[in-house]
Amino acid sequence: MNNLKDKVAIVTGGNSGIGYATAKELIAQSAKVIITGRRREAIEAAAQELGAIPFLADQAELHDTELLATAVKERFSKVDILFINAGVTGTLGLIENASVENFDRVMDINFRGAYFTLSKFIPLLNDGASVVILSSIVASTHNPNSSIYQASKAALNSIAKTAAAELAPRKIRVNIVSPGPHKTEIMGKAGLDEATLQQIHERLINEIPLKKMGEAEDVARLVTYLCDDAASFITGTEIIVDGGLTL
Repeated sequence: MNNLKDKVAIVTGGNSGIGYATAKELIAQSAKVIITGRRREAIEAAAQELGAIPFLADQAELHDTELLATAVKERFSKVDILFINAGVTGTLGLIENASVENFDRVMDINFRGAYFTLSKFIPLLNDGASVVILSSIVASTHNPNSSIYQASKAALNSIAKTAAAELAPRKIRVNIVSPGPHKTEIMGKAGLDEATLQQIHERLINEIPLKKMGEAEDVARLVTYLCDDAASFITGTEIIVDGGLTL
């Protein structure tokens, strides 16, 4: 398929999980893809596997984002697809036990970092470009022990919709994809052990109407569709990918 032939795409956090799967799908449709990540070895290995262009950058660091924007401008001038994907869950815990360090880390990556990635790349977006922001169904839930992560995603949804309104005159579309439970590394990175993760997966599968966990490729195909001309009349929307969990 060549639906995205010669389109220039940025995927933040592209060395694993949904970012990796989306970069793979975009490349399969002939896009030129730049993936970012915080660990040099991981991002370079992923880029080699995918046929992508690696760029070492931490979304929490504004200087890294500025360097990325400058490098992309010098090499490609303009961008057609921006997938703001990088994110962390942080450490789970009650509000009364929250640490400033955990709050700052989650907000710096999930909200502040995503916000300024969008801000710095708006001048580089071609008219008619597509921006997709990875959020989560937690943006509209209020589960105990997850207040910081939930708040970061709710804030992200708010700015995504504002950006859709601001960029509409340039025919730039901004959409949100909010996954539910998927088989990715993000829960493991929250510090949970294998036995606890397995218990969570089993419980979730019982609660999900479709009785299965999502795959990263499910989200990747949706993100890629939103970047295609087939989705040219879709902007400012949030699409839930959760197997019916929030019905």
